[in-house]
Amino acid sequence: MSTIAQNIEFLRKQLPNHVRLVAVSKFNPAESVMEAYRVGQRVFGESQAQELVPKAQLLPKDIEWHFIGHLQTNKVKYIIPYVSLIHAVDSLKLVQEINKQALQQHRIMDCLVQIRIAQEETKYGMTLEESASMLHYISVNNFTAIRICGVMGLATDTEDQNQVTKEFQYLTYCFHTLKNTFFQTSLYFSEISMGMTHDYPLAIEQGSTLIRVGSGIFGERVY
Repeated sequence: MSTIAQNIEFLRKQLPNHVRLVAVSKFNPAESVMEAYRVGQRVFGESQAQELVPKAQLLPKDIEWHFIGHLQTNKVKYIIPYVSLIHAVDSLKLVQEINKQALQQHRIMDCLVQIRIAQEETKYGMTLEESASMLHYISVNNFTAIRICGVMGLATDTEDQNQVTKEFQYLTYCFHTLKNTFFQTSLYFSEISMGMTHDYPLAIEQGSTLIRVGSGIFGERVY
């Protein structure tokens, strides 16, 4: 069994039934994706349109592609045909473009609202208040080609586990606040995407349903 396969098996044994593994395949070749695919991994995460599209065209069609990076509006039209979930919706402008492109391509695009939980200027994301304002705008304007399925967040890159735990707790609080305000009767609003290679156990403890693991599966990335 390859190292990639062993890493996936190790992760699977740790995950509760309600938590899905997103294998972050960005900067890794199609051959590495196939190693994971051969042991049953079907959900993969990419962060650049120019890398996702050729992989999606080349690799098996039952792969569920997630776009996990910061998404520029001019890239939306390229990824809509291929992705199942966009993790990082962080502006009203992006929502408008996703809805526009999904309408044109006859799709309903599942998305997560990225909420800024980290104490780092380099991390993207909206405040809880901005997220609520955006969701109100979506409902009032009847955006029919976009479906908000939950929230996503990136914790601070720190060794302080207490800080990371608090940030994950806050994202879970945001999830429940938005659900109670906008999605009380919507079964599809159910995802909390948080936790990566170095902090996913804490994320799971705080309610994550999607963990995004890259180096923990494929090894350290070569840029």
